Amino acid sequence: MIEAKNISYSVGGKQLLNNISFDVQSGELLAIIGANGAGKSTLLKLLCKDIQANSGEIRIRQKLISAYKMNDLAKFRSVLAQSNTISLSFRVEELVLMGRYPHFENTPAPKDIEIVKTVMEKTGITEFANRDYNTLSGGEQQRVQLARVIAQIYDQPRGLLFLDEPTNGLDLLYQQQILMLARNLANSGYCVVSILHDINFASRYADKVLILKKGQHVAFGEPKEVITCENIHQAFNIQVRLLNDEEFKCPLVIPSAILSEQTI
Repeated sequence: MIEAKNISYSVGGKQLLNNISFDVQSGELLAIIGANGAGKSTLLKLLCKDIQANSGEIRIRQKLISAYKMNDLAKFRSVLAQSNTISLSFRVEELVLMGRYPHFENTPAPKDIEIVKTVMEKTGITEFANRDYNTLSGGEQQRVQLARVIAQIYDQPRGLLFLDEPTNGLDLLYQQQILMLARNLANSGYCVVSILHDINFASRYADKVLILKKGQHVAFGEPKEVITCENIHQAFNIQVRLLNDEEFKCPLVIPSAILSEQTI
């Protein structure tokens, strides 16, 4: 579904990504992790075609990303950005319907309306349908935004969903709800790529993990292969211990040392 080969990107003489390669298939959730400044958001922008790599290639559905028009991408690829501030007043149902805009010109078809209702049910926001979006809590707003981007690709069996720190600023319940929705989408055949700050969430929910540090590749593979003490220390400059969870079959990361002056 997504294949990246030797991607490099620099701006203003500064190398933000250097020779990054990975692949993600339909039915998989890829988590991108790394410390601040690792190049995670830059990589996501490259995958979304917001910016263009200086070298290397990105293929979406076995086709170079440069060959796609943005309108064509929008029909099967959706993006949940970090910030979704809306100053105007919109009802929740209206906002979710915006996800269907790439699929109609003036008036939504009955199919579009039905998709909006279905997605709102699946994301648990039907009760908010007639609420003003700006009256919702942060977690509720994030679920509405997720419903919008899911509605955009809901009728695309091989759709792509990009999530840029979807759990940022949310409490534990909403974090779990958002990631479970992303996991269920992957289980249904979608390809999901998400930037995550929480290593344990990446280990728990992802099929593959890509670890970056200052634009460099640290590791890529299944969580049990790449979530190691050595890789985490290299990427985050902190010593950790790993606990094996029998229920979820994934390693859990626990910091094993207090920060020293050298790690600050």
